[in-house]
Amino acid sequence: MSSALRTAIPVIAALVVAIGLWLAMSYLLLSPSRRFLVPPPEQVLLDSFGNWKHLQPMLTALGLTAEVALVGLATASVLGIFTAIAMSQASWVERAVYPYAVVLQTVPILAIVPLIGLWFDYGFTSRVIVCVIIALFPMIANTLFGLHSASQGAHDLFTLNKATRWQRLTKLQLPAALPSIFTGLRTSSGLSVIGAIVGDFFFKQGEPGIGTLLDVYRARLQSTDLFAAIILASLFGIAVFAVFTALGKLVVGKRS
Repeated sequence: MSSALRTAIPVIAALVVAIGLWLAMSYLLLSPSRRFLVPPPEQVLLDSFGNWKHLQPMLTALGLTAEVALVGLATASVLGIFTAIAMSQASWVERAVYPYAVVLQTVPILAIVPLIGLWFDYGFTSRVIVCVIIALFPMIANTLFGLHSASQGAHDLFTLNKATRWQRLTKLQLPAALPSIFTGLRTSSGLSVIGAIVGDFFFKQGEPGIGTLLDVYRARLQSTDLFAAIILASLFGIAVFAVFTALGKLVVGKRS
């Protein structure tokens, strides 16, 4: 049995079990009058995914959410990597900045979302800022760990050859940090999608994102569209995670 097949079988089995539980909940646990709470999968497929009038607004909204998530992820990645580099080059920077990075990670995002909207308006910029706040810490923490992961023997060799600080960073520390950087990217990519959806819930000026539609469908009890929007958002998150996983294997594999 090939490795791809061995990997696919558990995933397919889990999907079959999940659909089975979904069907059981719809048809066995709920009466027909209450089945709107958990519409069966075939109804979601036909009424939402199979109806362009319902699907088109979801895809448009998902496109906006994807743009917010990717801009937020790119911003968090650049800020996180450069912050970690600065921290690795000067211990006083690490002592000064790292506690605040931890605080940024531990503050409940929903508690500061109203302030973000008040300071930066309620449009695209505020949504991106929410993504950055959520996704920044994993990039800082993982990159910093990777920069410190080079062996002492390698550092001694660079010292022996009188390498400059720039040479040590670019030829030793950054290559050693690549696996950790991509670990941070995989983590932050999922968090950025969550941040974009949270931003959609609270910042509703301009074009609606998928999170905005989730709130609208919930309020209108459009359960089939609600389930379809949740599935689309989940698939997008999985796709982003898979892309960075594959990219990490490609880049790190080439250097190993």
